[in-house]
Amino acid sequence: MEHPFSTPPAAEPQAFTDPAAAVERLTELYEAATTFLRDAFHEALRDGPPEGRIRAFYPEVRITTTSHAKIDSRLSFGHVPAPGTYAATITRPRMFANYLRQQIGLLIENHGIAVTVGWSDTPMPLHFAVAGDADVTVPQEGASSFPLRDVFDVPDLNTTNDDIVNGTHQPLPGDPLPLAPFTAQRVDYSLARLAHYTATDPEHFQNHVLFTNYQFYVSEFESFARRMLADPDSGYTSFVSTGNAEITGPLGDLPPSPKMPQMPTYHLKRPNSAGITLVNIGVGPSNAKTATDHIAVLRPHAWVMVGHCAGLRNSQSLGDYVLAHAYLREDKVLDDDLPVWVPIPALAEIQVALEEAVAEETQLSGYDLKRVMRTGTVATLDNRNWELRDQRGPVQRLSQSRAVALDMESATIAANGFRFRVPYGTLLCISDKPLHGELKLPGMASDFYKTQVARHLMIGIRAMETLRDMPLERIHSRKLRSFDETAFL
Repeated sequence: MEHPFSTPPAAEPQAFTDPAAAVERLTELYEAATTFLRDAFHEALRDGPPEGRIRAFYPEVRITTTSHAKIDSRLSFGHVPAPGTYAATITRPRMFANYLRQQIGLLIENHGIAVTVGWSDTPMPLHFAVAGDADVTVPQEGASSFPLRDVFDVPDLNTTNDDIVNGTHQPLPGDPLPLAPFTAQRVDYSLARLAHYTATDPEHFQNHVLFTNYQFYVSEFESFARRMLADPDSGYTSFVSTGNAEITGPLGDLPPSPKMPQMPTYHLKRPNSAGITLVNIGVGPSNAKTATDHIAVLRPHAWVMVGHCAGLRNSQSLGDYVLAHAYLREDKVLDDDLPVWVPIPALAEIQVALEEAVAEETQLSGYDLKRVMRTGTVATLDNRNWELRDQRGPVQRLSQSRAVALDMESATIAANGFRFRVPYGTLLCISDKPLHGELKLPGMASDFYKTQVARHLMIGIRAMETLRDMPLERIHSRKLRSFDETAFL
């Protein structure tokens, strides 16, 4: 005989025209589900497994519209594309409160109807329910006295994949259409991965993310952060290092992390997550994809690559900047998710912010700016030692593409920004010219880094500060949105 499920008390769906009240209800349901699962897990560990299964569900927000009325055509988000029923499962509503209030508010305003909040039919995995409790660890399969999957739900790949953002989602007959780009399980999975890879809690991430491929940028970022914390008018409130070490003043102590993570991450915070996060992704497109795959669920307002690259033109000099306006994608890691025939356009707002930041930091403008910055195609390869191959093939291909620089991360970050609808950009600094005999050797590198790292990082920071002051609807261009797009960013 099959034993019944044990679930939290039933709750009828409720309609809301106040986005703040809707988010508060999502929070109540989410906390009821996680508390129920945590308590049941503690009891099962203490007393042994119950006779029946334990199950709780994610909350959801849902909207149904029957109108074909055309929404303001300038808007790239905040509305559904056609009549129908749309829903999104929600996790960590306290963490995403600002985002949810904004997105739900736009739905209510643009369609003039209420949203409904209630339980979804998507079970909440035990692993994600206890993720916020540092004192609880879910044992690996076989380590507990009973099979966890006999009692609790575990992560399900059917609800954690990227079919919505990849444009391949096919809802079953009668199922609602997606309201958000990620399901709750997909978000929970990435939040867990972010904590693992970056050694900082996802709550610390800011809306403006800089990626770099060298550790040298980190000390400069910390120095800038301390200067900002010394200035009460800067607007910045704290700086977070690996291990979640946090300071609120310029002289605070930051103990080293007991174990350096794969992608050390640092956060210069402002209210409402309006600060800047720096992620050292290291070298290679795989790391670049991993980082952006998971940071995307936080729905940042922009991410920009500020790394080092190889200059490909004889007219370039070490220390020159490259502003990417196109990408030669030979990184290969995204080919199954975003075919290489998909163009990755430059985004005007990001390009202008970066160019103006270069002009501000170098005190050059107009035609003189061309002395230190080249705009062109950046090639991204998956082979760090490409120089060791017969050069006739690679060099010809690079020349045909009109590439001016080469690295291993930029096209991956830009392509995943396009794929996830996160505004993106690239400003690189030339650290070697392998085609012209200027290799990245230890002595050359140290002199170069000492003079150029601080300026390059400041350009990225200044660009992010410009973007921070732009209206969100201006940054999130319609060119990032597909035919039938989710209403939520």
